[in-house]
Amino acid sequence: MSGLPRTTVSYARFYTTLRQYSIAFFLLCIAGNAYAQPFATWNKSQLTLNNGQVERVIELPGDSAHFVTTLYKPVTGNYRYLKPVNTDFRFTINGREYSGLAHWKLTNITRITDKYQGDGSLVTLQSDDGSFEVSIQFLLYPNLPVVRKKLVFKNLGAQTLHLQSVDVELLTVTDYWATTFSWVCADYGRRRLLPPYKGNMQDALLIVHNADWKEGMVIGNEAPGVLKHTSVFWQEPTLVSGLTHSNDRFPFAKFIAPGETFATPQVFTMVYNNHKDPDEILNTAVPDFVRRHMGTRLSELQQKPTFVYNTWEPFKTNLNEQLIRELAKSAAAAGMKEFVIDDGWEDNLGDWGIDKSKFPNGLKPVFDYIKSLGMKPGLWVSVGSASPQSKVYQQHPEWFVKDMNQQFANLHITEGTQQIRSACFSTGWKDYIKGVLNKLSLEYGLEYLKLDFAVVTSPYQFHNIVSGCYATDHPAHKDHDESMYVNYESVWQLFDELHAAKPNLFIDCTFETMGGLQLIDYAMLQHAEGNWLSNFNGPGEKIDLRIRNMAWWRSPAMPATALVIGNPQMQDTGWQLHLKSVAGALPIMLGDPRKLSATDIKLYRGYADWLQLMENRYGIMSYRQDLSGYDEPKEGNWDGFQRINTDTKTGGIIGVFRHGSVEEKRRVTIYGLASKMVYRVIKMDGIVVTTQTGAMLQAKGFEVGFQKLYDGVLFEVKGL
Repeated sequence: MSGLPRTTVSYARFYTTLRQYSIAFFLLCIAGNAYAQPFATWNKSQLTLNNGQVERVIELPGDSAHFVTTLYKPVTGNYRYLKPVNTDFRFTINGREYSGLAHWKLTNITRITDKYQGDGSLVTLQSDDGSFEVSIQFLLYPNLPVVRKKLVFKNLGAQTLHLQSVDVELLTVTDYWATTFSWVCADYGRRRLLPPYKGNMQDALLIVHNADWKEGMVIGNEAPGVLKHTSVFWQEPTLVSGLTHSNDRFPFAKFIAPGETFATPQVFTMVYNNHKDPDEILNTAVPDFVRRHMGTRLSELQQKPTFVYNTWEPFKTNLNEQLIRELAKSAAAAGMKEFVIDDGWEDNLGDWGIDKSKFPNGLKPVFDYIKSLGMKPGLWVSVGSASPQSKVYQQHPEWFVKDMNQQFANLHITEGTQQIRSACFSTGWKDYIKGVLNKLSLEYGLEYLKLDFAVVTSPYQFHNIVSGCYATDHPAHKDHDESMYVNYESVWQLFDELHAAKPNLFIDCTFETMGGLQLIDYAMLQHAEGNWLSNFNGPGEKIDLRIRNMAWWRSPAMPATALVIGNPQMQDTGWQLHLKSVAGALPIMLGDPRKLSATDIKLYRGYADWLQLMENRYGIMSYRQDLSGYDEPKEGNWDGFQRINTDTKTGGIIGVFRHGSVEEKRRVTIYGLASKMVYRVIKMDGIVVTTQTGAMLQAKGFEVGFQKLYDGVLFEVKGL
């Protein structure tokens, strides 16, 4: 269709403009409708949740005194997964187990909303002995099959409540067919396993799918780090999502004093039918919910980063003012938009003074110089660590983590490799480090903070004993188990307070801070914009495969632009494949830009300007989908991604890669476009590859070929 008549192209332009206005009007209507048409209705015996996509019916305590889900399914079509009586929730308080099947007194039910278009109900129940109440919150969202849920506990008695083993969502599946013929898509929805399955820290999202029925359920868990518990048919025919149990590796615990309340993290589920493959919902409803309604920081960030430089490789801590100025000048010439100074600027961990032997004039002139070159300055800080020689440690040892023997502990790495004392965020440390970070961001004008090192658990400590805090005199936690949840929550509160002071600050919360190798989850995403996921070193195509594999693995369950994947170096041979690979996540490069030739600098600038243009035109940094027919990046295969704006359907970008495959050519199709709209597929050099309607690009597509065994290409998909 490269020879489309002029009238067709003119119509396409008109259609594009009309569609953009229509989508804007439609989204406004959705926002209004969420509150004009309640998604929750009830009478004295039954609560019904229905948004036109999903329906859930709950039997309220009456004659039976139970609170159970009796129906949960898509509004249209069959759904055979669940039994007619579902326990709904479960937890223990002071060693006694409670669930929806216990004896409850209904005390109140009311409509609730949230600022992300959520609409639903809050049901408050009182325990049979009157010692506490639990409120169950349900929220639904426009045009999505999502039910989001949390529990809120209030202590009504005179004794402290010890809360453990909280299953926020507990659903019972039908006999035989569900448990025998289901796949469990674990590990961010990417790894297909046979049940039973007990999840771990990497299971912020998993999918249970029956290919024969073409039905399934998405299970999302918004609990933080190592404290999420998700299980499928584990010791019982149930689907469970909530907080870790008392016998888990990292147990959750919370002490609730008389008169106090505690709200659990939220979980969400999606029921679906008529999907042949679970990747269909993983690439559509899941990212739509996360982007539009979860309340992630990245979604709220008005200007997203498009090209970041970081100093860690190859310089490590060997930094000084002259080096930074030289690197900044070269990085700016190459088109970098953010310039992050990594470890090595500080006099010690903890005090966070400036090493005057390296930066005799301080950091302020350096940051001003970076800004004068048109880049946003960033800085690395270890958010919860101090040197034993630091003033803060010497003056406030009561702020630091203790081990089982009540000795000061290092949660991060093996003692002796680096002398570190880990801070406990349930002490005055949180306010202290907030002051340090606010000074850096507000007085020095920082736009990017890379906050690193372990605060609860470590990726490099393999025994669960080395975790949390065992101190007996810290005010906010009564025991070791409670310290882990408290510390996560205090870190999130710190991030929120930093954002309140500087709303556009980009916080990079590393996997080390999260507490697990390459760990990212929804709890973090609601308080920080990005996560430094990895340190892949070395030139050549091997690092490109690792980059694309990690981006594929974590997305689309996690927003791609939150995935900060190091360490590709700018001067590497084959650096263009590095750049094309990181374009599927957060584009970041390290290395020594001073080593680039004038020709390479010009080429880099071309990539940088193109990525920024694509963000300006399509908002590509808010989207990423799998490329149809292309699977996990691996040796001997082809792989790819698309970053299509599926809200406006005006276009986006795609990346296609040959990684050692014997096939020299592959066909590419694109989905998520408007079927009748005309699109032009254009290489970065301006060469038009094809012009087709959205329907034709999805059904027919076009061919891509490479002569090299290892190569890749980026295309713009432009609506006309």
